Amino acid sequence: MEKTNRKFKTVEEYLSLLPTNTKELLLIVRDLIRKIAPDAKEVISYNIPAFKLNGKNLIYFAAWKEHISIYPIPLGDENFQKAISTYQAGKGTIKFSINKKLPLALIKKIVKFSVKENEEKAKSIKKK
Repeated sequence: MEKTNRKFKTVEEYLSLLPTNTKELLLIVRDLIRKIAPDAKEVISYNIPAFKLNGKNLIYFAAWKEHISIYPIPLGDENFQKAISTYQAGKGTIKFSINKKLPLALIKKIVKFSVKENEEKAKSIKKK
């Protein structure tokens, strides 16, 4: 998505401005997040779509001219780090071309690791 001064109030509003093919990709990502983290709440944060879980931001997803991005990248394990290396773009960001098939299995892993990290943080805060 081109940079805009518009402040989005809902994810639906954000999605409504996207080209059809980009919107479809983000809807796939959104549905995966909803299935893996059904208790997460959909929000707009930093003017892009995100999900919150346990009061903390879980994962962001956004559209750009040539790609979609997911942030932040969870730590995961060594195999996971190897799998995401070709998609990494800067600290904490992963990019997927809008002209290629989404690596759904990898995106599922990203969300699962994000949920795990979120839940571990929530547990450690409760213990304090």
